[in-house]
Amino acid sequence: MAKILCAIRGGEASVQTQDAAIELAKKQESELLYLFVFDIDFMDKTERAFRRDVIAREMDHMAEFLLLMAVERAKEQGVKSTMLIRHGKLREELTDVANDPQISHLVLGRPADDESFFTLDELQELAKEIETKTQTTVIFAEYSIDENN
Repeated sequence: MAKILCAIRGGEASVQTQDAAIELAKKQESELLYLFVFDIDFMDKTERAFRRDVIAREMDHMAEFLLLMAVERAKEQGVKSTMLIRHGKLREELTDVANDPQISHLVLGRPADDESFFTLDELQELAKEIETKTQTTVIFAEYSIDENN
């Protein structure tokens, strides 16, 4: 059975990305694989000393909580899903997971605001790179954020 990969990072935009992935999974009768990637290498650039193992463990807990919520949302809509947490660079981890022959599609959210990790152009470039290196089709979730909520 083909799987749909859905990368999430939390927040309202991730919920809407999950909705798009759930709808696609229902339409294609596929399973979902939710992915959360984080990289704590930024800590090497701080002046303050942090224990990397403690920060990584806390990030794992946060990622697991967000992913468990996503799995539960899919289950409520009749879609089987699993979750995966990866540590590393987002670009590399997404490509690595998308390279699994069972993954047919990768669902990504669009940048919601100026504080997003990627600009839309950068995200489209990443999507092309993943499609070139893997057999996975990249789909962007369509949504809009209501700033008044």
